[in-house]
Amino acid sequence: MLDNKEKKDVSELEKDTIQAIEIKKGRVIPFIDTEPSQDLVQLRTISTTHEIILVLSLLAFTALIRLHDLGWPNGVVFDEAVYGNIVSKYLKNILFVDVHPPLIKLLYAGIAHFLGFEGQFEFNDIGVPFPTTTPYYAMRLFSATLGSLTVLLMYLTLRASGVRIWVALAGSICLVIENSFVTVSRHIMLEGPLMFFIAAAVYFTKKSDLFKADSCNSYINIGIAAVALGLAISSKWVGVATLIWAGLICVWRLWFMVGNLSMPVCGSFKVALIKAFTLIFLPIILYILTFYFHFQYTGINSDVSQLFTPEFRTTLANNSVVNNVVAEIAVGSMITLRHPGTHGGYLHSHDAFYEKGSNQQQITCYPYVDKNDNWTVELYDVPLENITSFQNLTDGTKIRLLHNTGCRLHSHDHKPPVSENSDWQKEVSCYGYPGFEGDANDDWIIEIDKDASIPGESQEHVRAIETKFRLKHAIMGCYLFSHNTMLPKLGFEQQEVTCAYSGIDSLTLWSVENNENPFVSDDAERVSYEPLSFWKKFVETHKRMLEIASGMDNTHMYESKPATWPFMLRGIDFWSEQHQDIYLLGNAVLWWSVTAFIVGFAGIVVWELVSLQLGYEFSKDPHVINFHIQVIQYLLGFLLNFIPSLLLENQIFLYHYLPAYYFGILALTHGLDILVSYIFRRRRSIGYTIVFLFATLCVYFFRDRSALVYGTSWTKDLCEQSKWLSGWDYDCDSFLATYEAYAHQPSGIYTVNTLVAPSKTMEALLPPTVYTEKVHEDIPKEVYQDVQEDSYEDAQHEVYENAQEEIQGNDQQEMYETPQQEVNEDTQGNANEVPQEVNEENQGNANEVQQKAPQGAQSEGNEETHEYKKKQIDSPSDFDKLMNNPIPKKFVDENGNEIDPEVARKLIEEEGGILEKLH
Repeated sequence: MLDNKEKKDVSELEKDTIQAIEIKKGRVIPFIDTEPSQDLVQLRTISTTHEIILVLSLLAFTALIRLHDLGWPNGVVFDEAVYGNIVSKYLKNILFVDVHPPLIKLLYAGIAHFLGFEGQFEFNDIGVPFPTTTPYYAMRLFSATLGSLTVLLMYLTLRASGVRIWVALAGSICLVIENSFVTVSRHIMLEGPLMFFIAAAVYFTKKSDLFKADSCNSYINIGIAAVALGLAISSKWVGVATLIWAGLICVWRLWFMVGNLSMPVCGSFKVALIKAFTLIFLPIILYILTFYFHFQYTGINSDVSQLFTPEFRTTLANNSVVNNVVAEIAVGSMITLRHPGTHGGYLHSHDAFYEKGSNQQQITCYPYVDKNDNWTVELYDVPLENITSFQNLTDGTKIRLLHNTGCRLHSHDHKPPVSENSDWQKEVSCYGYPGFEGDANDDWIIEIDKDASIPGESQEHVRAIETKFRLKHAIMGCYLFSHNTMLPKLGFEQQEVTCAYSGIDSLTLWSVENNENPFVSDDAERVSYEPLSFWKKFVETHKRMLEIASGMDNTHMYESKPATWPFMLRGIDFWSEQHQDIYLLGNAVLWWSVTAFIVGFAGIVVWELVSLQLGYEFSKDPHVINFHIQVIQYLLGFLLNFIPSLLLENQIFLYHYLPAYYFGILALTHGLDILVSYIFRRRRSIGYTIVFLFATLCVYFFRDRSALVYGTSWTKDLCEQSKWLSGWDYDCDSFLATYEAYAHQPSGIYTVNTLVAPSKTMEALLPPTVYTEKVHEDIPKEVYQDVQEDSYEDAQHEVYENAQEEIQGNDQQEMYETPQQEVNEDTQGNANEVPQEVNEENQGNANEVQQKAPQGAQSEGNEETHEYKKKQIDSPSDFDKLMNNPIPKKFVDENGNEIDPEVARKLIEEEGGILEKLH
């Protein structure tokens, strides 16, 4: 029996949390009083013992789902290859550039550093096993914990916006087992922490509405929301959408405050200004602070530093930026010309020739300093004069530039090598030979850009580093120009240089960097690049981030169009190894219900507006009014997050939909609540039954596809049954036929997983090969081979050849075989499993690859190791004899994937393949 207090607590779980809208009389017109009542906070927050127990149970269930077996897979998964590599760079203090702000990556790096990781492991490829020194579990635990707390924040948000306790609990459970949220929060990615920050911002924004607008509690909650928004924006720029949403929610409330005649107008605007200041400046401060720490841990020069200006690079340790350069440039100086308008580097020539046009020696921009960047300045009319005195280069000086290969910078009426369809550009070449005095097409006129040059002497004559100038062709009148267009392979994929009649002005600017002159005294004035301040580094870093983001036009096999996201037509393959797979897929029951609800609510609103025009009254029930207000606010958040993605043309993925989707789930839960609170208010048991059945369906969907979330064993039949849409393209053939079959799989570590590629790469590669620990230890790093292309009839793939030389020298291969599996065949290739024969020297056909499989396997239960002698099967007659043999048999490729016997026969008959029979 329950005592009176317990009965009261139970009744509190069913207490109505909706406050009636009060319309008060004003002096002239009535007005709506939207200020919350004093007891609203208690109604919409956790205040009873029974609700505390419910919330603790929710958290326990969340931990069970979200924290389950985080150590698996014990290798790199999808974008862990990107963000784990960044963590490694942070811990080595190496400069890098990423398209996202650095907060979450700094947090991962802090965790790794605290646990003693020094960045030895670089997360270079998907599937690479983690060394024991890599605290990947702790980093995953951080993400999964924040993902779990996101569930709590959703519950609190739903309660704060008026949803009944049981409905809020059901909606939160749906988020717990939302497949996509579980998947992204289990790995070292940005989405788990990002969604926590967004959810925190949403909750505290909504909670501030529970207090009077000018109260201290309201300001505190807006302040916490602003901090959460700052953290979200410092993690990904998508957080700006939630910042705008929070601002609009405050404007929404301000609108009704201004209409509240019981409040002074000045007081309303004072509240608005304080909250606006908080929501704008706190996130900005946090964002800037994040980059301050970013610069502290990226202080060593790297290859990516070529993307930055020399002024930026001077702030880095071990930089190669020139300093103490002779300031004055004169006739006879040997100089290098830098192109500051792009990252192409220095005006360059080499002993290679254009394939078309003039067929003269190439001129390019090359990002590194070498001897082929050197040019000697000559006067145009006496190019070979033996210089005896120092003569400055002033504005209007006509010069020639002699390359160290003996030719001169030259332009003429030929089309450029790449931009041949641009009538406003002409070819620039290096023409001549040692002893040749040149011709008029070698003449260039210096035009100093005074606005771009440092004020002072550098505006009057050319000085190293400080002067920005143009080189105008004396005959054609075009300007030496370079842009982000690359020459083909015969041009070493270096940046094209042309002579342009128009174009962006900054792309025609040049400056002198190195300067050597025999007539300069030791005490001559010298100049260096001035290191950038924090603010200038901050600005330049954002320019590079934007450039990289806008240039990410490469395709990825799992990218998707935002217009398809609400329908979840396809997922993303994160990881695939040894007949197990991790595939990002949303919970279709919840996912499609959100989409249907949004469409349905839009239809309801249209119908209500039409009804109002026809004279019908809108329902004044507080539950209906609160339903409309809350759903409109949450769908506003959905649209602010979703619509910008429709405008993007670069590489984007299904998980970019998650912030919008989160708002959609909040709105949908209000739809479930209105069933209980209003539609079935006389028989709430029906409404609760619908809610319960909906949550049960979500749980069912998650349970049946949990193998794709956790990367665990599954069967081919169950996999096939789980595909509701043909676009859900996880490979069911990669799974074994029964769960018992997994017991006979070899235990081992993984080589590079090339089935899927991280989101910043261009293409996916072939599946990996499994090696035992023993075999892996025997293979020294230096004997691994480079990547080469395998061309087949239907597709081209890149194959990582991981075979050991001593393995390649062995013309036999060993594979695991249980007593029930008498025959295995080593094949590799495209989808048709093309076999490859490798001779003893591993020479001949460049596409032939041999990879050694594990030796000495033991089946589960420490059964005796079985070793078999092998015989090659390379003719149809041998294959027929094998098939006529009554012993049990099956055919598998080197990765353990079973193939049909007819496919194996075809490989021998038509492809000349060789199978290996194990006795």
